[in-house]
Amino acid sequence: MIKERTQKPTRNLALELVRVTEAAALAAGRFFGRGQKNAADKAAVDAMRLLMNTIEMDGKIVIGEGEKDEAPMLYNGELVGNGEPPVLDIAVDPVEGTTLVAKGMPNAIATVAASPRGTMFDPGPLFYMSKIAVGPEAADVIDINAPVRDNLEKIAHAKGMDVGDLTAVILDRPRHSELIREVRECGARIRLIPAGDVAGALMAAWPGTGIDVLLGVGGTPEAVLAACGLRAMRGGFQGKLWPRDEDDRRCAQEAGYDCSRVLTLDDMVSSQDTFFVATGISDGPLLDGVSYSEGFAHTHSLVARGLTRTVREIVAHHHLGTLTELSEIAY
Repeated sequence: MIKERTQKPTRNLALELVRVTEAAALAAGRFFGRGQKNAADKAAVDAMRLLMNTIEMDGKIVIGEGEKDEAPMLYNGELVGNGEPPVLDIAVDPVEGTTLVAKGMPNAIATVAASPRGTMFDPGPLFYMSKIAVGPEAADVIDINAPVRDNLEKIAHAKGMDVGDLTAVILDRPRHSELIREVRECGARIRLIPAGDVAGALMAAWPGTGIDVLLGVGGTPEAVLAACGLRAMRGGFQGKLWPRDEDDRRCAQEAGYDCSRVLTLDDMVSSQDTFFVATGISDGPLLDGVSYSEGFAHTHSLVARGLTRTVREIVAHHHLGTLTELSEIAY
């Protein structure tokens, strides 16, 4: 007897949003290694906005480039899509790693996430967060309040590994000097990255990257973006808001934020019905970057849906001559 289907397949918005991140990556890719990070960012933003406004959705940017100002960025509060349902929160980072693109370095991505309106965490005045992110095997054993050694030992045990076989990804910042020392004392390996902790968090949850855990302080907006992807990848996440100084701490208190509270995936995005898409701009452990050959541009994307926990890899081959004829974007 065939079991009755409990729910009919529904629209996977991520399969439409991948055109948005592909366009942003293709536009930014032309500036790879040219030392023009603002030009790369603007090209990606223009491409992302153009494609996003063709999608049937009533979207509102809640994780973007701050309030609207003179810069042509996708700003917090901007409405995107054609205004028809579904009604969504949208998080964007047209180029995660503008300096990486400008300097011709690895691991830059273009990324978009979406979830039902009102379900994404609002970081308020707090721009930074202490984070730990892992894959599904260790999702239930991490504790951001525990010592680094305890977390590494529990992650290693959950993955059937020795601590010495683990690799942690950490942003290369002076604030992490003590963290780096502790990880090395435990015997684990470290991949230091100059930028890109959305990609870093996803590396910890995606097989084949060689990364087992993301540790350290990074951007709060990036945590929201990563959480949407980690839901589909069945990864684990914990974070705590990280005030840089007393002014940050005072602003947090006045806005009603508790910096001692441990935030989980459910706090970052409170709906399972999330969509996450990332396209590589430059090569990295997570994604291949934009490459060119014989009149084509090639892109590599991750397309994830939290509701079904389906993650697709999409490799696309874009005919540049045709795109040039059809599009106002300079690919």
